[in-house]
Amino acid sequence: MPPGTAPYDGTTLPPNRTTGITSLHEARDALGKRLHELRQAAGLSGRRLAESLSWPPSKVSKLENGRQTPTDDDIRGWTRATDSESETEALLASLHTLEVQHAEWQRQLKVGLKPHQQEIAGLDAQTRLFRAFESTFIPGLLQTAEYARFRFAQSITVFKVRNDIDEAVAARVQRQDILYRPDKRFHFVLTEAALRYRLCPPEIMLGQLDRLVSFSALPNVKLGIIGFETAYVVAPAHGFWLLDNDRVMVETFSAELNLAQPQELALYSGIFDSLAAVASYGRSARAIINRVIDDLAPEAPEDSD
Repeated sequence: MPPGTAPYDGTTLPPNRTTGITSLHEARDALGKRLHELRQAAGLSGRRLAESLSWPPSKVSKLENGRQTPTDDDIRGWTRATDSESETEALLASLHTLEVQHAEWQRQLKVGLKPHQQEIAGLDAQTRLFRAFESTFIPGLLQTAEYARFRFAQSITVFKVRNDIDEAVAARVQRQDILYRPDKRFHFVLTEAALRYRLCPPEIMLGQLDRLVSFSALPNVKLGIIGFETAYVVAPAHGFWLLDNDRVMVETFSAELNLAQPQELALYSGIFDSLAAVASYGRSARAIINRVIDDLAPEAPEDSD
């Protein structure tokens, strides 16, 4: 579920040219430069190419300068117009790699919420070690059905996609079976703020907090909570997931970033270790959760007889 995040502000970490956003721009720029080379080799001006494809002239410039991501049809039309159809498959492969790296929610969710949950389940099956840091909300694998329903409702409101909440909730709950597999290991680190944000009614959040206590007892699940009184080494700027040592997933309001460069993996692994090192575990983590439960309980409606 896209939570919305903010980048590091530069006061905690120095700028890094291998961050996901930079890598994305470089990949789009590289694709645009290749399209430019094909047009130049064909001896076509940008205006003439645009006319041949019935495009506005500005589109050619935007594609070549990395300001717009082409579609599959754009690539096919470009190679056809520049007599370079032998390049089509390679360009499409580059485009699809870019789309995976920067998967826009509007595109991913256009057919509904359930298919994306099924896609993530495929990643779950391939992954042995899950490391997740969340500063805003409860991770999907730990969510109750009721809490998940409110998260999916936000996606429908924001992106105006098809309402298949019931199917999406069922798919998310089914994914949680993986928590009981002995060949999988999970390390979750949450901020106390994630336990307190009012993202659902109090009675729903109380059930969610109780579920966290239960999950913390699973032998292959390590749950850390960073209390408000904790001093941070690295600011909890946004949530992210590390899947084995192969991929970092970062969710923003607009897209899911999938990062795989060695420098990116090393950066996020180090940040996770720093955050995990200051978290509380076991009885201490449950004490923080129970503190939040005690604070929230008076706000929940009393059960009627």
